[in-house]
Amino acid sequence: MIITLTANPSLDRTIELAAPLARGAVQRAVANRQESGGKGVNVCRALSAGGTEALAILPGQDGDPVLAGLLAAGVAYRNLPIRAALRSNVTITEPDGTTTKINEPGPALSEQEAATLIDLVVDLSDGARWLVLAGSLPPGLQQDFYAATVRAVRTRHGNRAPLIALDASEAALIAAIEGNAAPDLLKPNAEELSQLTGIGHGDELEDQQDLAVEAATRLLARGVRAVLATLGSKGALLVTPDGAWHAQHPPITAISTVGAGDSALAGYLLAHTRGASAPDCLRQAVAHGSAAASLPGSTVPALHQTTPDAVTVRALTPATSPNHP
Repeated sequence: MIITLTANPSLDRTIELAAPLARGAVQRAVANRQESGGKGVNVCRALSAGGTEALAILPGQDGDPVLAGLLAAGVAYRNLPIRAALRSNVTITEPDGTTTKINEPGPALSEQEAATLIDLVVDLSDGARWLVLAGSLPPGLQQDFYAATVRAVRTRHGNRAPLIALDASEAALIAAIEGNAAPDLLKPNAEELSQLTGIGHGDELEDQQDLAVEAATRLLARGVRAVLATLGSKGALLVTPDGAWHAQHPPITAISTVGAGDSALAGYLLAHTRGASAPDCLRQAVAHGSAAASLPGSTVPALHQTTPDAVTVRALTPATSPNHP
């Protein structure tokens, strides 16, 4: 079982344009779709599509459109009832794959609701293989919310605690790394990797793999056990104490990059739970991310829609041990 926590879920609406976005003009959409979203929700949807048992934990009142969408999609979830409607996000996609997102802040959660949400995660994590903490934090939650969740899970379950993956950004990401609650797997993009380490900037880390490996290695020194860094069209890196690898898929026609990183994380977890090696976990991560980018909206790929055999994996440093989180 893999558990995901999405503290700030959303109803994601994608509008597809037939021409480039023109500010201040009236344009007609050629297609639109609507899906339950938020990073952890997307990961859970991709895991479920891949045949892995997964459970999404999220706030939301019974009957909220986000929960209704999960129910209709057959995605298992547990919700913490709140009194406000969940947010809606809008994504606009252009013919060349350019994606513009407009995200609402989400409903505020009280201190009591935050504490209850952590308690729910702790209870449901008992016996889980992985716990995924992903996405932005809604108003009302402290920036160390993820760090507090990690500490609570590990304190309750000790050696039986699930492995923990973290995919966050900005202050919540920094607080989690600096809060003595380093995850087993961190999934930053190039910009976040730069933000965490002060090395280079996003474009540099995408172009210079040695620089990205240096940045990821600094995070290992701070307690992170593995770094899965997505590098946009340049593929992804996996850096562990045992080695570093780069993987890249042949060029695809990108339709929407929304949720591609979430699918990449799901691909890694799918492979890991099936006992794959570190390079093969990276291979499936890139295959999943590439497949997601070739699909409309925030659609997640099924396993048969991915092409891991097309992914090239290259070792950047020698591996000394087969163990990896």
